Amino acid sequence: MEFFRNPNIDWIGKKWIFIFLSFLLSFTGIVSLIMKGGPRYGIDFRGGTLIRVKFSEAPSLDRLRQALQEQGLGNSTLQQFGAEEDHEILVGLDMEMEQDTDLDAGRQAILQALRREYGGEDKPNWNEMGAASIAGQLGQDPSVTGAGLTPDQLQEVAEQMIAFRDYPPHNGMLASFDDLRQVEGVTPQIIQALAAHYSLPPYAVRNVEIVGPKVGAALRRQALSATLLGLASMLVYIALRFEWIYGVAAVLATFHDVIIAVGFLSIVNMEISLTVIAALLTLVGYSVNDTIVVFDRMRENVKLMRRESMTDIANRSINQTLSRTVLTSGLTFLTVLALFLFGGEVLRGFSFILVVGIVVGTYSSISVASTVVVSWQEYSARHRRGGAESIAANRGKTKRSKVGAGANA
Repeated sequence: MEFFRNPNIDWIGKKWIFIFLSFLLSFTGIVSLIMKGGPRYGIDFRGGTLIRVKFSEAPSLDRLRQALQEQGLGNSTLQQFGAEEDHEILVGLDMEMEQDTDLDAGRQAILQALRREYGGEDKPNWNEMGAASIAGQLGQDPSVTGAGLTPDQLQEVAEQMIAFRDYPPHNGMLASFDDLRQVEGVTPQIIQALAAHYSLPPYAVRNVEIVGPKVGAALRRQALSATLLGLASMLVYIALRFEWIYGVAAVLATFHDVIIAVGFLSIVNMEISLTVIAALLTLVGYSVNDTIVVFDRMRENVKLMRRESMTDIANRSINQTLSRTVLTSGLTFLTVLALFLFGGEVLRGFSFILVVGIVVGTYSSISVASTVVVSWQEYSARHRRGGAESIAANRGKTKRSKVGAGANA
C-alpha cells in the first residue's frame, strides 16, 4: 500500500524552513519551561503525598481547598481525576522536609481535613473496605455469629455487598446501610453490625501514594540518567552501523524530539511522572527507528548513485521511504490518540507524549536527521576541495620558485 506514488519532493532544499520550524517549536517549549520555573514534576519526583478521593456528589473545589487551608495544608493541590461524573479529586501535598521521617503525616492531615469538613466518625469508612475485612469484622460480632452464619457464608455475603456497592447505581459510594437489604443473605443483624462498626461519609479514599523527598530526588537522577544513556547507546549503535555523523544526526534529531515533547508538556501544564519518562524513552526508540529506515536507504543509494550529489541521494531516499514512514507513523498515531482520548487519567501523560512525539519524531526523521548528514557531507567535501586546491597552489608556487631560481643562476 502506498500513499505517495513516486514522490519527487526537494526535502533538503527546504531545510531553512525546517530549521525555522524546529527552532520555533523548541524555543516555545523552552520559554514555557523557563516561565514556569522548570518542569512540573509529579509526586514520583518531587516527593509528597497524593490521595485520590471519590465523593458521592460533585465536590466544591473551593470548599475543599478552604478545608485543607484550615488544616494548615495551604500548599496542597487539587485536580479532577477521570470523567466529571466520576466525582474523583486528586489531593496532592508536597513534602517540605529534608529527611524521610513521618511520611504518613501528610496523609493523616488530609484525612483529618476531610473528616472535619464532610463528617465521618472515627470508625472505618465502609466504602473503603474490601470483602475480606468486612467478613472478618462481622465474624467477630456476637449478634451475627449467633444467627448461625459460618465464615464462608459471611465471606460470600460480604462479596455480594461489595458488588452491590461498586456497580451502578452506587458506583462505589453507598449512602445508607439500609440499601443493603436488597442484597441476598443480608440480615437485620448484619446491617446493625455494619452500622455499629463502620461509617458512611460522603467520600472514600481510593488510592494513596507517599514518596519521600530522598526517593523523589533519586528517581529524578535515575530518570535523567536513563534518558541520556538511551541517547548515548543510540549514538554508538548508529555510528558503528553507519558512520559517526549518522549517529550524531540521529541523536540530535531525537534530542530535538524530546525537547519539543517536554516543552508541549509544560505548555499544557501536565506533570512529569514515571509513566511520562517511560513514554519519553519509548519516543527515543521510535524516533531512532524511523531515522534508521531513512539512513539505511541512503546507504544503499550512495552505492547506486555514485555520480549524484548527497542532496539528490538524500531526497531520493526520503521520497522512497515516505509512504512506509507515513503509513507506519499514521497507524501508531491513531492508536496512541485513542489511548489519549479513552485511556483515562492514569495514562494521560504517557499517551500525550506519544501523540506529540510520533508527529514530531516522523517530522525530524525526514527533515532534521537527513539535513544534518547532508550539511556535514557538503561541508566536508568543500573542506577537502579547499585543502586540495591549497596544496596544488602551494606546489605551483614551489615549482615557479625553482624555475625562477634556475633562470637567475
